Amino acid sequence: MSGNQASETEQAAVSKQVILPGATIGMVGGGQLGRMFAMAAARMGYRVGVFCGSSDEPAAEVAAFTVCGPLTDHSAIEAFAKRCDVITLEFENIPADTIAACSKHAPTYPDASVLAMAQDRWIEKTTLREAGIPVAGFEPVHDRETAIAAGEKLGWPIIVKTCRSGYDGKGQHRLNSPDDAANVEWAGAESGGDGQPPWVAEALIPFEREASVIVARTLDERVETFPVFENDHQNHILDETKLPAEVSPEMQTQAREIAKRVAEHLGLVGLLCVELFVTKHELIVNEVAPRPHNSGHVTIEACATSQFEQHVRAICGLPLGDTSMVVPAASMLNLLGDIWVAAELNGASPNWEACLETPGVALHLYGKHAAPAGRKMGHLTAVGGDLPEVSERLRLARERLLNGLS
Repeated sequence: MSGNQASETEQAAVSKQVILPGATIGMVGGGQLGRMFAMAAARMGYRVGVFCGSSDEPAAEVAAFTVCGPLTDHSAIEAFAKRCDVITLEFENIPADTIAACSKHAPTYPDASVLAMAQDRWIEKTTLREAGIPVAGFEPVHDRETAIAAGEKLGWPIIVKTCRSGYDGKGQHRLNSPDDAANVEWAGAESGGDGQPPWVAEALIPFEREASVIVARTLDERVETFPVFENDHQNHILDETKLPAEVSPEMQTQAREIAKRVAEHLGLVGLLCVELFVTKHELIVNEVAPRPHNSGHVTIEACATSQFEQHVRAICGLPLGDTSMVVPAASMLNLLGDIWVAAELNGASPNWEACLETPGVALHLYGKHAAPAGRKMGHLTAVGGDLPEVSERLRLARERLLNGLS
């Protein structure tokens, strides 16, 4: 076969992987990430079907069609998958047999091997370490005694986390000494089986700031990263994301290279976020999430291509978009249910009018009906020429949500 013929064959193979506008994308999961993905895909000409628990979930409100049922209902899942040209996932904690049911009828990204890694912190950290990715020291924990042994080996204090089903600080404990191990309910944490631990202990990293990088990768191995985000957390929940991150150009480059290495090692198709600790001299990977990420919401206003459009492009085999910033500075603030709770105490709703009087603020609400404290209900974004000014302006806008309500 000549070189030209080989090239044509390769191009034909790649073309079969391309899913063009007008096709149907399936989204398993009905939360805000699915909602913003569906909105981006619809703008590009795709139909998005959503499989979720109920028809009033955020993504269902903007979907072309919705199939409701539990993730364990394989007949419903397969009926949904038959209507899709490609399928993706809103969150990582989806049963492997559900993914297998989807994959019978349409390409499904990320695949089961990536999800297995993301669903279990022990597997995740082991996988990253084997790939040469910098992670904090870690040890398996099964009970109080093994937690103390881990602390003695890693050095106190340590952070212990459930290996499965933890997010936004849930299932995490800081142990400052062996005595603290008595305060944790060790029984009942889910294990991945095959002798894997239900808990993992991590060395405490004295970081200066937290950062994240989002990377996209296609089936034919094209890779693009977004600029590095800087993240501030309150009570283990993301509060603010700032762009660009206040890290050196060398660390910016290093962070993006780490994200590429993770994506390539996993054989990722789609989107993945790498969360990082920034220390004085190095970057340490905290965890990864193979999906759009809360910190990436800032890209909607700040970058030439949003994380959600990039996700569409990646799973559909389209050229990946330009990730460069279109403004000098941007910030995103989460809106938690605490704002609604405080407003209701005064017999009112959040003061949207006062909030939006703040110049250059974009409001994103997720369409959730119940607003308990701590629940992510939406976010605000602002852009400008100076990051401290942008951040201050955005915080003023959020404070104004409770103006005049007392």
